[in-house]
Amino acid sequence: MRVTDEAIDRIKQMIVNGELRPGDRLPREPDLAARLGLSRNSLREAVKALALIRVLEVRQGDGTFVTSLDPSLLMETMGFVLDLHQDASVLEFFEVRRILEPAAAARAALRMADTEIAALRKLLDDLGPEPSVEDLLTSDVEFHRLLAVGSGNRALASIIDSLRQPTYRARIWRGLTQDDAVARTLSEHRAILDAIEGRDPEVARSWATVHIAGVEHWIQDAVNLDEERPPRELRKASGGSVRPLRRATPAEY
Repeated sequence: MRVTDEAIDRIKQMIVNGELRPGDRLPREPDLAARLGLSRNSLREAVKALALIRVLEVRQGDGTFVTSLDPSLLMETMGFVLDLHQDASVLEFFEVRRILEPAAAARAALRMADTEIAALRKLLDDLGPEPSVEDLLTSDVEFHRLLAVGSGNRALASIIDSLRQPTYRARIWRGLTQDDAVARTLSEHRAILDAIEGRDPEVARSWATVHIAGVEHWIQDAVNLDEERPPRELRKASGGSVRPLRRATPAEY
């Protein structure tokens, strides 16, 4: 178990056991870290993760508090999990991204200015080797925006940017729950950028496809979609006419 995962689990147990109740203020960071036998850095990352899913609330200058833990509050962030089980529309957004972003990456390899490539390189370098999920997601949004702009096609960049919000919560959850999500994202971003810097459009296209398809496949597995028939809720909502979603094969990439 990663150190940050352990920190998250320790705080969760304090809430489950009643040591921390809704509205309670967490002990000071150094005190809580010492009490739990954790580093302050791992504790800090755990707090950020739990704040993302609305279990904790960080109030600047006042401390960190357990939220009300009201189901409606938690579902504001967690709701997409239920959404995915009720329909697979988010997969359709990722499918569109898988079609468009490789094309943007290929165009960027031919058209992106050296100064823009340097800006992308700095964006990745500034993250460091082990960024938090929060920092990675912020960087991820900017990376894909700059890549699309670098394609030199304003219409394409605008369409890709419009797909950002519908897929954002899925990427948050992947970053929090998939062990290697952060490392894989960093590695794939660098591979895309290396291909663009090397002015190799086909390699850039391939790596962008791998990158988007990885998240798409994770969602497929998380939702446990049947490849032969759509989820029951989809069939019911559509009167039985909806086509089943299936994983794309490598040939389709």
